[in-house]
Amino acid sequence: MEKQVPGTGKSSFDLIDARELFERLSLEKASTFVDLGCGRGEYAIEAALRIGERGAVYAIDLWEEGLVILGTEGEFRGLPQLKAIIADICAALPLQDQSTDVCFAATVLHDLVREGCADRTLEEASRILRPQGILAIVEFKKFDGHPGPPIDVKLSPDQVEQIVAAHGFTRKEFTEIGPYNYLITFHPPVALNNG
Repeated sequence: MEKQVPGTGKSSFDLIDARELFERLSLEKASTFVDLGCGRGEYAIEAALRIGERGAVYAIDLWEEGLVILGTEGEFRGLPQLKAIIADICAALPLQDQSTDVCFAATVLHDLVREGCADRTLEEASRILRPQGILAIVEFKKFDGHPGPPIDVKLSPDQVEQIVAAHGFTRKEFTEIGPYNYLITFHPPVALNNG
């Protein structure tokens, strides 16, 4: 049976204040940005424009059609730093340990919780993040109605923090990034010195 690809509908990018979001992410030139569950890749394209050609943006999703759209857009815009990767974010990510400055998931965590694989994805995020990197989670505010999933699927900031903190992440900053969405950034777990 083929794995169903959740969350392949409308992107949340049009709902958020992109300027505020990327200001909070403080992407530096030549940094590495990983977009987990990127869909059509609007966030990944914006990140690629900001980090420049010496950086790398890895846009990861199982939705092949979305990645084809993203690849075409990246070529059209001249963004060689943008790399679309077909992979399951609920499994081992095809990236090196401590290779990532920003690990980003926009309106994806609630799907991962519903699919029962949020823990695996967060373990992988912890593995690929550099010690000074950040995990950035965008989610829908918990309200009844659209946009976004049903209220019982939406995650409050406290719920997000509880899920992520269970993997050793510590909250850095909370910011509202539009009428429907918020951003929470986290520091990765501190590696224990085995020496």
